[in-house]
Amino acid sequence: MIPAAFDYVAPSTVDEAVRALVEGGEDAKVLAGGQSLLPVLRMRLAAPTLVVDLSGLTELTGVHDDGDSLLIGAMTTHYEVQRDHLIREHAELLCLATKTVADPQIRHRGTLGGALAHADPAGDLPAPALALDAVMVCRGPGGTREVPAAEFFVGHFTTALAPGELLTHVRVPKLTGWGAHYEKFNRVSQAWSIVAVAAALKVSDGVVAEARVGLTNMGPTPVRARGVEEALVGEPATAEAITTAATRAAEGTEPGTDGNADAEYRAHLARVLTERAVTAAVNA
Repeated sequence: MIPAAFDYVAPSTVDEAVRALVEGGEDAKVLAGGQSLLPVLRMRLAAPTLVVDLSGLTELTGVHDDGDSLLIGAMTTHYEVQRDHLIREHAELLCLATKTVADPQIRHRGTLGGALAHADPAGDLPAPALALDAVMVCRGPGGTREVPAAEFFVGHFTTALAPGELLTHVRVPKLTGWGAHYEKFNRVSQAWSIVAVAAALKVSDGVVAEARVGLTNMGPTPVRARGVEEALVGEPATAEAITTAATRAAEGTEPGTDGNADAEYRAHLARVLTERAVTAAVNA
């Protein structure tokens, strides 16, 4: 199908992009890779009057060492994320999850910021961002502000971005030396997650010192498996302790029912995949 007619601008600075979004109002859309936007435009599930293309904003690309954290430009592609040596060393969970996104063609065009701002509950990057305690750096007409991932995802395909505001960078605390794993379950290769689990653990002298576990597609937003984290910390990193902790994976979640799975099956998957992901992270 052919998209409905729209105006198009390609700003050369972030400030120009913000002004364009403000002028475009509620009917403006951001093109940040386009791997999610273009299909819905072609199917006319979205009909913006203005598309603001961020592809020329090189200031929003790249990974930078920022002391205790990494500062990742929102327009950094999935391919660049999964290959970056700083991310592999200090935020491996993000690298592992990114490798599961769609196919190589999508990963070369899609961007980290685009995927996070899209806020698809079945998307593979929101849950790792939540588990890593990432912070979203946003720029709008009122200036720059930082929003923790726990407050950024507010609903189904909905974020805390205000009108006229852009996600410019993602700040990820360094978890150097932590074990990490992303366990994804889907019906066919390259499909969306039916359920997935993002796990990062710090093990010291055989005991779990810290644990971060995020769940994909277990509600309208990514979810931290707080019960699992509480059950793991302070316990020996043994198979028995991990199995016991994983039984709490579905606590506080709101899994949906659709053509791929019902809520009960998703809760079961969360327990099984959490055990696998945590075990792999401990042994990483």
